[in-house]
Amino acid sequence: MSVHIDITGLRQEQVVFAPSPLGELCMALHAMSEPGHHPGLQGWVTGVTARLDPHLADRMCEADFLWRSTFSDLFLPYAGIPGRSTLPGATLAEELDLVDKLTDEQFVDAALEFTTCALTYGTGGPGPLSDATIRLRALEQAATRGPRQLAFTERLLAAPPRTRAWLRQFLEDCDEAFFAETWSRMQHQLAADARHKTDLLRHKGLAEALTSMSTAVTLDESATRITVDKLGDGRTATQDGGLLLVPTSLGWPHLTVLYRYGWQPVVHYPVGSPKFAAPTSLEQLTLRMTALSHPVRMRLCRSLARTAFTTSELTQVHNMTAPEISRHLGVLKKAGLITTRRRGRYVLHQLDVTMVARLGSDFLEGILR
Repeated sequence: MSVHIDITGLRQEQVVFAPSPLGELCMALHAMSEPGHHPGLQGWVTGVTARLDPHLADRMCEADFLWRSTFSDLFLPYAGIPGRSTLPGATLAEELDLVDKLTDEQFVDAALEFTTCALTYGTGGPGPLSDATIRLRALEQAATRGPRQLAFTERLLAAPPRTRAWLRQFLEDCDEAFFAETWSRMQHQLAADARHKTDLLRHKGLAEALTSMSTAVTLDESATRITVDKLGDGRTATQDGGLLLVPTSLGWPHLTVLYRYGWQPVVHYPVGSPKFAAPTSLEQLTLRMTALSHPVRMRLCRSLARTAFTTSELTQVHNMTAPEISRHLGVLKKAGLITTRRRGRYVLHQLDVTMVARLGSDFLEGILR
């Protein structure tokens, strides 16, 4: 499972690394709504929440599905501007102006991405403004989120311009309340990251620049397709437009891809978390969790966590044959969970405790990527 971006014919100058204040505001709102996704931001979330105006906090609940359960493409509006070459704005106000340039159909479809309208996300098709069936599904899905979300969706479908004005005012109020200060501290880091990766692109090529973003992003040998390793399927193409690569400081562990039909492809990638700079592939994560799901291998791990054992010693401890032990050790070694070293004519096996300890964070990163 992964998202593929066809970049056939894409020129190097059409690949742009650039920070986005509106995209970062989306991640700020998400971190405040889902602090469990961002353990490293607990101090920041606590501080912002403590001084947040109750009225603003109340308004934040009305449309939280735009950033809690999905990352609405409304926060990357430049991708939807005709021509597929518009860049992120230098300021939040500039990017909010770009939201105003989206058509009502684009605005509503992007806002209701969390509903079954997303079925046509990568292929195009009618939206809730023109299709009564999709409109009804959107309202039903909103109702499951609660009365406030249903009321917001009803207003959105009845009067997109009025809802667009509400959203802009809300985001401007968030900027005044907490985001302007946060952005002033992090924009330099994001700009520096964009410059660094642009230099890599120019001097070492696209493959090197993509790998520097995340090892979950790769370029195929023909240099015509980018693959993003995610628990989800999607396809898009740059066609005659460009490719935007947008860094986020608040976004880890989320590595998101905008592949909406007709929009410019965007990869929103996290920076500033060196501990997680090399995410485990989903295939390797599955291999490790499968390896640990067997009760015999769990017992072997218990022994190997304490000290190193030879195969012969493990056969005696666990009352099993040498071929059985070797088979289970082979599975654990293939999954990267044990290490081996030779001492004379003996081969010693031991559990890689650091790797096992990372499984929790690797799992979280994998499912939220």
